[in-house]
Amino acid sequence: MNLSVEEIDRVIEMAWEDRTTFEAIEFQFGLKEQDVIELMRNEMKPSSFKMWRKRVQGRKTKHEKLRTFEKGRFKCSRQKQITHNSISKR
Repeated sequence: MNLSVEEIDRVIEMAWEDRTTFEAIEFQFGLKEQDVIELMRNEMKPSSFKMWRKRVQGRKTKHEKLRTFEKGRFKCSRQKQITHNSISKR
């Protein structure tokens, strides 16, 4: 597991996101769920890691097989407004 600082930050960010599955992290970075858990344990304060584990355990959205929808992906109702923002066109 030779990840850059930026990649580690991104994995942590994705692991905290409710709708990002462990399978998506594995696809993008090659880290299995147990690898993500180890990375989180090593990179976070113990209290933050415990909070994350409590939050993630049993969460259906973190595993593709447990999700209730089959097609598509979640899209925030504000996403269109954000992507057509004048600031992003610089």
